[in-house]
Amino acid sequence: QVRLEESGGGLVQTGGSLRLSCAASGVIISINVMGWYRQAPGKQRELVASITRDDSTNYADSVKGRFTISRDNAKNTVYLQMNSLKPEDTAVYYCNAGVRTVFKTLEVWGQGTLVTVSQ
Repeated sequence: QVRLEESGGGLVQTGGSLRLSCAASGVIISINVMGWYRQAPGKQRELVASITRDDSTNYADSVKGRFTISRDNAKNTVYLQMNSLKPEDTAVYYCNAGVRTVFKTLEVWGQGTLVTVSQ
């Protein structure tokens, strides 16, 4: 069984910074794409940023220049550095990964971590 565990969420003022982490555990052969999604109250879940195994990145337009995604393949961990936070960044942030196990490839989600940006 593969699990993703997020950490780093919390309450921050407008203009502040937070760093989210997501660590994968279990019997893992490799992880291809890892990403961060978010879901604000009353809205659909949306992609924030993603990163491939060879560090190719993709960002939502709303976070370009403010957020940076990175990963440590040796630790099966992905990070999201969030700077210049705005109230509209308030959401539950979910980690997602395409994980190759011994028998199959799985799409795995974390349970989410809440980020609240106060005005």
